[in-house]
Amino acid sequence: MQPSFVSDSAMRPPSFPLLPPLSRIALLLDLDGTLIDLAARPDAVIVPPSLPGTLRRLSERLGGALAVVSGRTVEAVAGLLAGLDIAIAGEHGAALRRAGEERLERPPLPLVPGGWRVAAARLAAAHPGVLLEEKPHGFVLHFRGSPEAGQAIAEALAPMLDGVLDGQAANFVVFPSAMAWEVRPRGVTKATAVHALLAAPPFAGRMPVFVGDDVTDEDGIRAAREAGGFGFRVDETFGDAAGVRAWLDHLAGELGGEERG
Repeated sequence: MQPSFVSDSAMRPPSFPLLPPLSRIALLLDLDGTLIDLAARPDAVIVPPSLPGTLRRLSERLGGALAVVSGRTVEAVAGLLAGLDIAIAGEHGAALRRAGEERLERPPLPLVPGGWRVAAARLAAAHPGVLLEEKPHGFVLHFRGSPEAGQAIAEALAPMLDGVLDGQAANFVVFPSAMAWEVRPRGVTKATAVHALLAAPPFAGRMPVFVGDDVTDEDGIRAAREAGGFGFRVDETFGDAAGVRAWLDHLAGELGGEERG
């Protein structure tokens, strides 16, 4: 589905998407690079003070059909957006916490062999500036603090996927993202999160609108479009995360509450 756009010189470039009425859509948002600006380290990001309030108002206007879909763990996202009771899909769809609930929904997934985690820790230690981010079913090696280490890390991870270590190659993939390499279970993508969210209220029956900035978001964007909704890349539609936040402010305000379409 191709979106329409409305132009306004006072808005963030390039323009804001013109969507159906909020009562008909479900908004699925990536976190890093979409809602918040990227930082040198995942633990160094800054959540704009106004963002939680904007998301809270927007969730109310959407009847609760708003979710954050992130590569981070659910717990990490909840910590950054403290006080918000919204649905959170973490680990690229490997975990889901619905609004108003504490339990996590997890599909049955393999566990990364302990030897891989040890090898990843050694890799991070061997390259100053590289950060190891542990996840329940995988891990990420961030090299934004040491860009020259990216190729060496990729070459070191390759034997794992060739089945040299523990015979687990069929169960995992090494996936590139923004200045990082992630090892995660095969078949788990942000499309997994989109499908799980759309399967139950308050998302069921609504038109999904997915917004993301990275290659890891492409599956979510594609899944939203295939479900009859919209998928937007940040750089192509909003310019940057600040542009996304301006759009969300727009939706959460009086104009966002009008029935359009």
